[in-house]
Amino acid sequence: MKHIIAFAVAILFFTTGYAQKKEKLDRSKRPLSGPAPLIKLGDIQTFELTNGLKVFLVENHKLPTVAYSIVLDIHPALESDAIGTAAITSQLLTSGTKSRSKDSLDSSIDFIGATLNATPMSFNASSLKKQQTNLLDLLSDVILNSDFKQEELDKLKTQTISSLESEKDDPDAISKNVKSVLNFGKGHPYGETPTKESIDKITLEKCRNYYQTYFRPNVAYLAVVGDVTLEEVKPLMEKYFGAWQKTEVPIATFEMPQASSATRVVVVNKPGAVQSVINITYPIDLKPNSEDVIKAKVLNTILGAGFSSRLFMNLREKHGYTYGSYSSLNNDELVGEFSAYAKVRNAVTDSSITEMLSELNRLRAEKVSSEELEGIKSFLTGSFAIALEDPETVARFAINIERYHLPKDYYTNYLTTLSAVTADDVFAMAQKYIRPQNATILVVGDKEEITKNLTQFSKAPVEFYDNYGNTIISVTKTIPKGVSAKTVIEDYIKAIGGAKAVKKIKDLRIKMNTQLQGMDVNVVTQQKAPNKFSMSFNMGAMTVQKDVFDGTTGKQTGMQGNAEITGEALDELKTQATMNIEMQYQKLGYTLNLKGIEEINYKDAYVVEVTSPKGKKSTEWYEVESGLKIRSSQTSQTPQGPMVQTVDYLEYKEVDGVKFPSVITMGGAMSMKLTAETIEVNKGIEDAEFSVE
Repeated sequence: MKHIIAFAVAILFFTTGYAQKKEKLDRSKRPLSGPAPLIKLGDIQTFELTNGLKVFLVENHKLPTVAYSIVLDIHPALESDAIGTAAITSQLLTSGTKSRSKDSLDSSIDFIGATLNATPMSFNASSLKKQQTNLLDLLSDVILNSDFKQEELDKLKTQTISSLESEKDDPDAISKNVKSVLNFGKGHPYGETPTKESIDKITLEKCRNYYQTYFRPNVAYLAVVGDVTLEEVKPLMEKYFGAWQKTEVPIATFEMPQASSATRVVVVNKPGAVQSVINITYPIDLKPNSEDVIKAKVLNTILGAGFSSRLFMNLREKHGYTYGSYSSLNNDELVGEFSAYAKVRNAVTDSSITEMLSELNRLRAEKVSSEELEGIKSFLTGSFAIALEDPETVARFAINIERYHLPKDYYTNYLTTLSAVTADDVFAMAQKYIRPQNATILVVGDKEEITKNLTQFSKAPVEFYDNYGNTIISVTKTIPKGVSAKTVIEDYIKAIGGAKAVKKIKDLRIKMNTQLQGMDVNVVTQQKAPNKFSMSFNMGAMTVQKDVFDGTTGKQTGMQGNAEITGEALDELKTQATMNIEMQYQKLGYTLNLKGIEEINYKDAYVVEVTSPKGKKSTEWYEVESGLKIRSSQTSQTPQGPMVQTVDYLEYKEVDGVKFPSVITMGGAMSMKLTAETIEVNKGIEDAEFSVE
């Protein structure tokens, strides 16, 4: 393909030069597009094994490689209370077989320089041609002889729950989850979102049942692409996959999700967030074999599928609201989806939505210019050509033709069909698939900052949902008479043991354990009155990083060297060093504002906004019933932009008359769960522990 492109470029330069001799070039006009070339994928040869496995072969002898792709054409039932079963089952498939442990399997794959992975609906494997039989031995072993073990399941569940913990404070992950529920509903497989509770309910029996029910050859398509021939492949398929047993596979059916009858606005509250994640979205009926697919792709590329798209140019280049704004218009066998996305500052959330809706309505009101249309078609032509360099793309095309009942020459004529798309076609697609009047405008952000300006976009009241797509009934909870930010803090001090007991604390050492990327880490914090502090992150006997504040100066030491802590980081260290800081808010010049009452983990909590003397804001939540602090949140500036860090304080335990949280979970830029191993009070920590020399 690269040689063809190079040749085409050479011809272009030659013909351009020749033409310039004939007539002067008008650079104000875009050159006319030439005829679209036919795509030569290679002949797709097919055969079927007696067990129903359909095999598609595309010979490609340019390189001595071979790739095998298996796709399962299945429609599983809802996972209900064990959402995540399919995903974990696919991971178990590559965690060992009856004759190979996970380590042995991974080692065998690496030894032959191969790749092999599984998803809930597919397998992909590739290697050099000379390793083909070794590759097929491994792939067939995984498919036919997987051996699910409780130990591996427990590891995968722990990893999945850890990942979910990190996502619970990620506004993009929250938006993705809630968008799925709003568009498809919880009674549809696309609307099921995993939670810690659902992962906990996944068992080996459920994984084995999923595997035995759906991983069957009679619902599978196998595409082979590479330096092989039909004569070679046929006996290999019989040898390695002939024993794969077929059986009837159930097909679940679901009602077609419908878009809203009118524009609705949904807010997921993320207190303290300085940015909002916007999704203008709704389900669509666009099947993979629809004649609209290529035309709709052109439409979406104009709207929001690149750096020169209308959304990007409007929100980023013209207004500076965001780093990027994009859209997607996805086809699917069950139900498709439209989405227009942006992440913007709180202050311009409503303005951004206005501009996004303006671009949607513009496509419905005006036909695209010929110049813009030709530019987009040229871009898509180049993208298609590049994609053909990937053997898995060619394999997917071969499978798609059979799976979705596409014309045999669908991809051969793809560029011809693309070239024929007109402005009238794009306009017709906009009338059919761009429907702002039926959209859900989903915004994840600080509801206190954004909600009042969102009411203009819908005649109905703004709706509120939690992180998992559950409706929150917005009930204004009245702050009891006599309760203020000051009394909330006073009640907190009483709840943890009282001012007298707290003041007795002269030094404090807490050792907590956690895991990061599968490695055991312990975090040791030390404080000494009035304002000395240290925190070290350790892996075994090795200190990865240690921060120390001696009351005046801060220093960081560790694997990346030593450095003095200055600026905002030093201010943060001073705050952490202040013993019993809640008791000293007023003395230190902090401003407290009681914002209201919110439900946190199904319990009412007072929301207190805390502003430092330098104007930095954070938010703290104190449980109404117990008085204990259960959450805090603050925004920090990072190289990736502002990040919200949320900390939950759980399982308070009493030590020397004072209660301390024994479990702390952190979400955001750094997500982890820390569990206290020891909490030591007044053990006489030496000043030398806080030396910055």
